[in-house]
Amino acid sequence: MCSDSLRTKEPNIKLMTTKTNSTTVENHDSMFDSVLARLDVAAKIYGLSDDVTSILRNPQKQVKVSIPVMMDDGKLQVFEGFRTIHSTVLGPSKGGIRYAMDVCDDEVKALSAWMTFKCAVANLPYGGAKGGIKCDPRKMSVGELERLTKAYTVAMADVFGPQTDIPAPDMGTSGREMAWLVDAYNKVHRGNFPGVTTGKPVGLGGSLGRDAATGRGVMVATLSALDKMKLQKNEVTCAVQGFGNVGSHAARFLFEQGLKICAIGDHTATLWNEKGIDIKAALDYAKANGNVLKGFTGGVEIKPAELLTANVDVLVPAALQNVITEEIANNIKAKLIVEGANGPTTAEADHILNEKGIIVVPDILANGGGVTVSYFEWVQNNQGYYWSEDEVNAKHDASMKAAFESVWNNGQQYKTTMRIGAYITALKKVELGIKARGNY
Repeated sequence: MCSDSLRTKEPNIKLMTTKTNSTTVENHDSMFDSVLARLDVAAKIYGLSDDVTSILRNPQKQVKVSIPVMMDDGKLQVFEGFRTIHSTVLGPSKGGIRYAMDVCDDEVKALSAWMTFKCAVANLPYGGAKGGIKCDPRKMSVGELERLTKAYTVAMADVFGPQTDIPAPDMGTSGREMAWLVDAYNKVHRGNFPGVTTGKPVGLGGSLGRDAATGRGVMVATLSALDKMKLQKNEVTCAVQGFGNVGSHAARFLFEQGLKICAIGDHTATLWNEKGIDIKAALDYAKANGNVLKGFTGGVEIKPAELLTANVDVLVPAALQNVITEEIANNIKAKLIVEGANGPTTAEADHILNEKGIIVVPDILANGGGVTVSYFEWVQNNQGYYWSEDEVNAKHDASMKAAFESVWNNGQQYKTTMRIGAYITALKKVELGIKARGNY
């Protein structure tokens, strides 16, 4: 991920049909440079001042720590840990912690900036942050992971805080790691601070509805877009790439709403059924077979790329980044793409999709349901009162619908794509915070 080369090229077009001049940005080798390039395009279209742009181009704080951990074999191993605070203009910084071998400064900087924009789009009182440890959690025992997580927490004890910087699970981490983080943080600060992180197990202050929140947000974004496009949900076909936490929940919710899911896929199998796949049966099968689709007989097996170019109305990429390339984009038949994954569409592909009049609901809007319910978890922790799942879902849906309307309206107002419309939505809110606070 740190060596990915991403070109950012965002055409300034009116949504749906009208084509205007393109804004082209040169290729960048750095993931963070790619974020900055998209920021610059949105800033130019919106007319953001150079002063505010300069602030947003620079992370507020970057912390790198060495974490010595005693391994099960009795040998000491030192890991690299990172935490970047991109912005706290709108509130405490918010962002996940990932465990992976490709975690590095550049990646964490880029993801922290995306979190600033994602939280602003969702209208949350948060800034953006991201953290990570360079490790392979699949090769570590539970005991080693617990010691690593708690050592990292102690090293970051002056960075994390329920009113300063609030971590969450990300790639390679889960509620288990968040529970360890809370335990270590509480011991360092000699108190009970459940709001120091979100994504915790429900028994330790986690929120009902959190596990399914990102997939539910994809569903709300999809229905909102279909409404704008004047397409009836019970007449729409859909393909969902990815059957993990986001993809499986998104497929389930869309299925329950009446969409015909004709294609699903994970890393073990990709399936097609023109008459529609029984998503409940697929979920039951995956649960009983190690959370994989291999062997499920509800459809015929196809190549993974064929899912992306399938003859459906809606495409939901909810697996990996950069899967919709130029080649794939040229062959996509869907009228609507809703990005459940982070960064599934390359910038070159974006240009082609826009030229084809395909609506793309961008990741910083479409998968914002997770951070929205993380915010609800933090609110519940702070007030010591917990909501029912129905209450959480109702608040989530209202928040996602409002965010969609803001992004859509800004895209229309500035005659640009929904992706740039989302950035403009974020820039408007962050700009107000920066100007109101002043500088010294």
